Amino acid sequence: MLDKRKFYINGEWVAPLVANDLEVINPATEKPVAAISMGTAADIDRAVAAAKKAFATYSRTSVEERLALLERLLEIYKCRYEEMAQTITLELGAPITMSREQQADVGVGHLQGFIDALKRLKIRDTLPNGDVLLREPIGVCGLITPWNWPINQIALKVVPALATGSTCVLKPSEFTPLNAMLYAEMIHEAGFPAGTFNLVNGDGVNVGAALSRHRDVDMMSFTGSTRAGIAVSKDAADTVKRVTLELGGKSPNIVFEDADLEDRITGSVLECFNNSGQSCDAPTRLLVQRSVYDKVVEIAERVGREAKVGNPEVEGGHIGPLVSDVQFGRVQALIKAGIAEGARVLVGGAGKPEGFETGYFVKPTIFADVNNDMRVAREEVFGPVLAIMQFDTEDEAITIANDTNYGLAAYVQSGDPARAERVATRLRAGMVHINGAPHRYGSPFGGYKQSGNGREGGMFGLEDFMELKTLHRPDAA
Repeated sequence: MLDKRKFYINGEWVAPLVANDLEVINPATEKPVAAISMGTAADIDRAVAAAKKAFATYSRTSVEERLALLERLLEIYKCRYEEMAQTITLELGAPITMSREQQADVGVGHLQGFIDALKRLKIRDTLPNGDVLLREPIGVCGLITPWNWPINQIALKVVPALATGSTCVLKPSEFTPLNAMLYAEMIHEAGFPAGTFNLVNGDGVNVGAALSRHRDVDMMSFTGSTRAGIAVSKDAADTVKRVTLELGGKSPNIVFEDADLEDRITGSVLECFNNSGQSCDAPTRLLVQRSVYDKVVEIAERVGREAKVGNPEVEGGHIGPLVSDVQFGRVQALIKAGIAEGARVLVGGAGKPEGFETGYFVKPTIFADVNNDMRVAREEVFGPVLAIMQFDTEDEAITIANDTNYGLAAYVQSGDPARAERVATRLRAGMVHINGAPHRYGSPFGGYKQSGNGREGGMFGLEDFMELKTLHRPDAA
């Protein structure tokens, strides 16, 4: 078992102030693979003090100096790419092919996106009225990241903080801490000054709250559940720090009768099942025009039955386990709720797949004849579970799609580009994917309503980590 009990503070790997071990579990085997330490508020105090001290000098570095550090980090990441993919497979259970092609790839794509944006960023600008606008680093940033796309969210927070001249303290998920510690090794190797990046493991109730409440933390950036995001916001309120949140989703996927059904339904089902359904922007509500409903159900059922679960260590396009026994229990409860509320099970259902009694594997599940009042239509399942419902008119589809507390992503499938864009403009979501178009590096990621606030990625992600200062000069024209 790996010994990962130390924290990275002020450029060194240091022991926790109080011993409190936690085992990291491989979700495919249910066996421990590493031991980490769970930190305390005192550990956060050490890390924040290091970040605050480092900010005094790091904030004065030039864009060119920071670009050189980021480009060195990119080189190192590429050299250790396979190590990152294997680590995520070990602790998250993402199949190794998916880890290589998606999970690890985001560490390259987002970093390059921020490098490109930083080269374009105007640190000093002149307003039409003659006043000068300065963009300055916000200060010490507290970063809390989730387990489902671990290095994705780490890169989307750590990189813009360091790129803009801020310093940071990272608390990764205690379920998937190993990739974060590997990233800390890369940052150290790249030569970032001591104290600019710090890492403390722990849970949200103790370590996360201590970070959110800390008077010397200027900004909190959190990704996770809406419930936890509300807690972070409340903890941060007393010190009036900036808070950016990327939270849950229940993304609608509207399918019109003129869509390429075979292609788009196949892609939609696979997208819902990707990462074992553990994606906040997954298209989990499939809204289908009534005239093609039966055809769509037929295609979805066929694709769902072809989906397989499998050993994450084996290459291929199969689905891995959920991250933990806690997550397994939540998903099972919602599958059972769907059955109890009268949704028709096309594929899957409760329990584990045959032959996978060990590990947190679930059956890829598709419900038909769902209405928008059912729990599987309203709550974020965070597992490979798809809910299919029907609509008649464009207006009805938009009404159903927007009838949710969330607003992260939405999807539109139509053979009519004008209609697709027209509908997209009426959807209350931060991102709309039309006919299978992917999210691209450098574009802003984030949502409306209880899906959070702020945007991550590219230029918009940099701006979230900066303050604006206006210079009112006597010579302004």
